[in-house]
Amino acid sequence: MPPADASAEPGTAPDGGSTGAEDTLDLKLTEELLALIAEDRSAGSGRATASGDLLGDPGSWQPARTAAGEFALLPVRLERDLPVISRWMNDPAVAAFWELAGPQSVTADHIRPQLEGDGRSVPCLGVLDGTPMSYWEIYRADLDPLARHYPARPHDTGVHLLVGGVKNRGRGVGTTLLRAVADLVLDNLPRCARVVAEPDLRNTPSVSAFLSAGFRFSAEVDLPDKRAALMIRDRTYRAQL
Repeated sequence: MPPADASAEPGTAPDGGSTGAEDTLDLKLTEELLALIAEDRSAGSGRATASGDLLGDPGSWQPARTAAGEFALLPVRLERDLPVISRWMNDPAVAAFWELAGPQSVTADHIRPQLEGDGRSVPCLGVLDGTPMSYWEIYRADLDPLARHYPARPHDTGVHLLVGGVKNRGRGVGTTLLRAVADLVLDNLPRCARVVAEPDLRNTPSVSAFLSAGFRFSAEVDLPDKRAALMIRDRTYRAQL
């Protein structure tokens, strides 16, 4: 679990007021970064683990074509991506729920254990039409501390999300990408029957985005750092939602 909520479309502060935050990023990938992405996808990230490749390689998943544009997941490289992700974490709308504002070392300390771990959580950039605009964590919910707080099933896969740019919030982009990523998980992890999430109950835009993306509200759960809405998207009902 992240230290706080994984906001889908955090357009307002927790008290309902405007954050006054400016857009944190409007960055097109350079030719050099595009080459690195192509290299990553052709070579694979090599994340097979002693435990048996828990999540595969999200970087090798085919991009999703969405109403917002072509979307792909790119596994994080700290040396390349830390400045961008740390800038997003310092946006007040994001910091209110993730609680990772501060110098780059704060974000690095959150991401590095995932990169150096056994592969049960994969941090990724979300790239939309060539622009890095969101941060994702794809994780094995059944192997996460979250599993102590709900009736987890084998291979439950969780998602955490933040949208990094103000221009992509509050207009349905979060909903579109949540649906796309849930579909990518179900397409590429055949043993996963459910995609789960646990946004903070206070983050109404985030909960709404999950509901609009085909997740159902399952329960309220008390986690160590928040009271959360347990959201579930079932493979069985995928075509109907």
